[in-house]
Amino acid sequence: MLRSSQPVALYMEGAFEDQTGKLGLGVLRYGKNKVVCVIDKRHAGESLQDLYGIPHKAPIVASADEARRHGAEALVLGIAPPGGLVPGSWLPTLDRAVSLGLSLVNGLHDKLAPRYPRLAHGQFVWDVRTEPHSLGVGQGLARLQSNRRVLMVGTDMSVGKMTAGLELVKSADRSGLSAGFVATGQTGIIIEGRGVPLDAVRLDYASGAVESEVLSHAGNDLVVIEGQGSLLHPGSSATLPLMRGSCPTHLVLCHRAGMKTMTKIEWVTNPEHLEVAKHYEDVASALGTFPAAKVVGVALNTSHLGPDEAADAIDECEKAIALPTCDPVRDGAEKLLSAVMA
Repeated sequence: MLRSSQPVALYMEGAFEDQTGKLGLGVLRYGKNKVVCVIDKRHAGESLQDLYGIPHKAPIVASADEARRHGAEALVLGIAPPGGLVPGSWLPTLDRAVSLGLSLVNGLHDKLAPRYPRLAHGQFVWDVRTEPHSLGVGQGLARLQSNRRVLMVGTDMSVGKMTAGLELVKSADRSGLSAGFVATGQTGIIIEGRGVPLDAVRLDYASGAVESEVLSHAGNDLVVIEGQGSLLHPGSSATLPLMRGSCPTHLVLCHRAGMKTMTKIEWVTNPEHLEVAKHYEDVASALGTFPAAKVVGVALNTSHLGPDEAADAIDECEKAIALPTCDPVRDGAEKLLSAVMA
């Protein structure tokens, strides 16, 4: 496991051109570990601000050797290529990093630990997408908790559910509430140092794995559960175990402003927000057999818009759905927090 005190380097080779650096960008924005550099030889010497718009001072370097000289103790694979497999072209850099004494943090489906059976004392390979031990079947036990449990739900994949959830926790912390974040994807788990790699858990145990993690946060006033996928997406099956495992008291709908169809499956059109919200509420309650959970606000991703366009999009969405709406990254999530705690 990665200790929060360990300085890390992010492997981001080619991520800017391919737009596949979601994991690394998440660690840069929200990670607890100090990022000492980013490896991307195509852009060595350039700035993260210019490339990604992130005001981070970590330099972009060309090699694992430079990362080691900058003090990195672990190399985090910051790229999520299609299919989630480790390309062969990465292996020379990873082999070199391990030979230099760096640990590896791997959020992809391929397991790297078997490739490196002999490591130095304290060196490790953390394959994040590994099913936890001692799992059981979900029993709906989270419904007995007295705290508020917010599940982030979406209109598509990759619309900002994790980001909005982390911003909601930050707002809760600033307000003096005790808040926990249940990470359910590789990026969130690397940021938090714990969680449920939901897409690596067998379906029979998926809701039980979520339930166990939610119950471990029972002492918090607020528990925010990272959403995955979408009920609207034909390739997504994650929402139901998240709902059953967390028994949410509240839902926050996440959407990318202006998106009319699925990003990669354009034959699927997005219904009106009110219709989507009702769909999620109906599934969450399962004909009243589970506690009712209401959509209390919208987290609108406006990262692709200018300030004026973003403000207009937020205002239009808020009027259409008659619920508090904001871009948590631009504006903070206080508006959503108020709706949850009302």
